[in-house]
Amino acid sequence: MTNCSICPVGCLADREHSAGACGVFGTDTAKIARAALHAWEEPWISGKNGSGTIFFAGCNLRCVFCQNHSISRRFVGMTVDAELLARTMLALESLGAHNVNLVTPTPNTLLIANAIPRARELGLKIPIVYNTNGYETREALSMLDGLIDIYLPDIKYVTPGVSLRYSGRSDYFSFASAAVIKMYEQVGELVVDENGLAVKGLAVRHLVLPGAVDETRRVLDFIAANLPKTTRISLMGQYAPPDELKASLPKPLDRPLLKREYARAIDYAVSLGFENILVQELSSADNAYTPAFLDK
Repeated sequence: MTNCSICPVGCLADREHSAGACGVFGTDTAKIARAALHAWEEPWISGKNGSGTIFFAGCNLRCVFCQNHSISRRFVGMTVDAELLARTMLALESLGAHNVNLVTPTPNTLLIANAIPRARELGLKIPIVYNTNGYETREALSMLDGLIDIYLPDIKYVTPGVSLRYSGRSDYFSFASAAVIKMYEQVGELVVDENGLAVKGLAVRHLVLPGAVDETRRVLDFIAANLPKTTRISLMGQYAPPDELKASLPKPLDRPLLKREYARAIDYAVSLGFENILVQELSSADNAYTPAFLDK
C-alpha cells in the first residue's frame, strides 16, 4: 500500500517499502505475536473453553502504559498472509475456541478483509471478534461490514489533552466516538446465546485509569447519549503499571488504580442507568495476566 490512510494517523507511508506509523510493513502479510486460547477476556467472550486470540504486532497508538508494549512497539512474530491467517482461525476453532479474537487488528484491515471470507470458505463457523483500541476510521470499518460479528472497542478518553499525553493522539476521541457509532450501526447490541456466549453485536470497553475518574465519567456520558442503556460495558479496573515501563510513566500512572477510584466509576455508571455493566475484582490488576508473546 502506498500513501497509507487505513487509520486516523494518515501517515501516508508506502508500506511496501517502509513501516507505517504503526510499525507495520506491507498489507499482504502481517506479524502474529500469539495465536492461542485465552481465558482472560470478558466471560461472554472467553466462555468455558477460551477465546481464540490472534495478537497482531504493531499499533497505531503509543499508549505510555501499554501492557502489550513488547509487541505493540515491535514488528515481531510469525509472518502470515491471508491464506495462513484464515487457516490459523480454523486451527483455533479446532482447539475449541468460542470465537476468533483479532487483537490490535487496525493496521491489518486489508489483510483481515481478505482472510475472513477465505476462512468461511474453509468452514469456519465461530464468530469473529474485532478487538480494537477504537482509533479507527469509518471508511476502514465499512470494509469490514458483514465480516465482523462482534466489535469490542475501547473508548479510552474524551479530552484531547489527556489522549495526547497518554496515547500520543489529541484527536483520539473524535475518531473513536464516530467509530463506535459505526460499529453499532453494523452489528447492533450484543446478543448472547443460551450459554451466555456472544454471538453478534457491540460491547464497549473502558479502562479506568489512576487519577482519571473524571475522564471515565466523560466516556460514560458519551455512551449514555449515543447508545442504548442496555449496551454492554466492560468497566475495567485491571490497570497495573507494566514493570518495564513503570520508571518512565507520568504520575499518577506509576501506581495501581485505587479502590475508591474504581468505586466512584462504578457508581457513576449505575447512576446513568446502564443495565449491563461488567466490573472486576481489583485483584485482576496483575501483569501476570499478560500473555507470553513470540519475540522474533
